[in-house]
Amino acid sequence: MINAFLWGLLATSSLIIGGSIAYRLSLSKRTLGVIMAFGAGTLIAAISFELIPEALNLAKGTGFPGFGLFAGALTFFLADKLIEKLGAKDHMAIEASSQSRLVIPMVLAIILDGVPESIVIGLGLFEGGKVSLAMLVAVFISNLPESIAGSTGMKAGGWGRGKILILWVTIALVCAFATVAGYSLFSGASDQWLSFIQAFAGGAILMMLANSMMPEAFEHGGKLAGVFTVLGFALSLTMVLLEKT
Repeated sequence: MINAFLWGLLATSSLIIGGSIAYRLSLSKRTLGVIMAFGAGTLIAAISFELIPEALNLAKGTGFPGFGLFAGALTFFLADKLIEKLGAKDHMAIEASSQSRLVIPMVLAIILDGVPESIVIGLGLFEGGKVSLAMLVAVFISNLPESIAGSTGMKAGGWGRGKILILWVTIALVCAFATVAGYSLFSGASDQWLSFIQAFAGGAILMMLANSMMPEAFEHGGKLAGVFTVLGFALSLTMVLLEKT
């Protein structure tokens, strides 16, 4: 359980790193766009070659993976709409708002993005005893531009460095405990339900990629977003192949 917590914290530590970078440096929107595209590519490969295939292997001949995929996508869609009504319409936007009233919905949105990814890391530890390197790197990279954008807005709104870092540490801890939940709470679940949970997370992450991360990456990264998405995909795929050899 301690290992699950530490691995989850490592994966989400990029939120803290991104907050520090944003406070010290001013990265261009184009740079953030290509980082976001790279992270999207790593997530796509991790879902395509690890998460969903594992879900299918666990529940061959059943509809659990399919139900999980669509349930995860629908759940994320509805939760995202609810958070949008609270004020965080474009929580992944590189042009982050500096209005303090939007911080709470933005935090809720980031947790919504991070929890499915963290649960998957915990499930991987439970099933195989080791973390998926591809998923770990994908989560780490994809969190960077989100925290940088959010921190930029908070900095513009007058937040001090300490306050910003405390916020990111808190979110990272929440996601780390989600990893523990993935490791411990589902230990008694059948293969079919484990398959459902993995596919559920996959559907939620895909919905996030399609509705938030990839459009934002293209808007600011331009044509280079496609190049870096492919590079991120290739990196994640390489790690998957190395893990299986």
